Amino acid sequence: MLTRRRVVTAGGAAILATSSAGRADTYPSGRVTMVVPFPAGAATDISARVYAERLAALWGQPVVVDNRGGGNGIPAAESVARARPDGLTIFATSAMTQAVNPALYEKLSYDPIADFEAVTRMGTSPFVLLVDANSPINTAAELTAKLKAQPGKNNFGAGALPARVASELYKLEAGVEAVYVGYKSNPQAIPDLQSGLLSFMMIDTVNAKIAIDRGALKGLFVTDTERYPLLPDLPTAAEAGYPGVLLTTWTGYYVPKGTPRQIVDKINTDIRTVAAIPEVLERLESMGGAPKLMDPDAFAAFTRSEKERWGSIIHRANIKLE
Repeated sequence: MLTRRRVVTAGGAAILATSSAGRADTYPSGRVTMVVPFPAGAATDISARVYAERLAALWGQPVVVDNRGGGNGIPAAESVARARPDGLTIFATSAMTQAVNPALYEKLSYDPIADFEAVTRMGTSPFVLLVDANSPINTAAELTAKLKAQPGKNNFGAGALPARVASELYKLEAGVEAVYVGYKSNPQAIPDLQSGLLSFMMIDTVNAKIAIDRGALKGLFVTDTERYPLLPDLPTAAEAGYPGVLLTTWTGYYVPKGTPRQIVDKINTDIRTVAAIPEVLERLESMGGAPKLMDPDAFAAFTRSEKERWGSIIHRANIKLE
């Protein structure tokens, strides 16, 4: 875990507070780097670029998206945790680095709570429980009945850890067995679901909609409290009889620990300004939903609760790194 020590005298604290306010008044005073722990083209990256373009115009300073994919986001998270706490480095990340990794790694080179200041949640996205489009199964109850009738004889696939966690949560809540098959990406598992090698899978809503719209797969429910706007005919897990299968992945923005609160608040305020621009809102809604922003304190509390929630599921399902 990264730690930082700062010893400030009473007089020094007053000077620090004054200089912090000054920095906030002129923020940003140079190029801002938005670190994304995923490759270009990923959903988090696309969203970050939408905001980066508009924030650059608002701030009159360049905002550069720096893709640092690989390692389950650990190298990217560590680089931000080590960055200067001046607001010029923003971490555009997801539940993967802040909620999933802590439960998978006994030793992590960063602390998702202690090493960052929460700025705002950006959005949330549920998962979709899917079967082959030609399957006779039309409901989650029918899938559960099949899996219970054939214990240990069915497989499920996932190409991303959050999707696997969602699938394991369904298994736990439904009381069924199925063997995990790993893939490099969620879309790569779709042909095996169609061929019958897999009995079901959970994937993100964007890829699920693409597969459903082209007639490849059939959705059974979404793992959220509300129906997904781009797939309104799909029931929620609760409507399908599985209220415990509630899990959404999410994106959010953080800055290094120690960044002055005035700067954190300014970034939050300016992101809200950008999110309210009609063209931005339309673009984000086309990608899966309107922004679900939070103030810094609420997002910090949300991060803590999500770390516990994802960790609980991972430990209950005994998920280990491959």
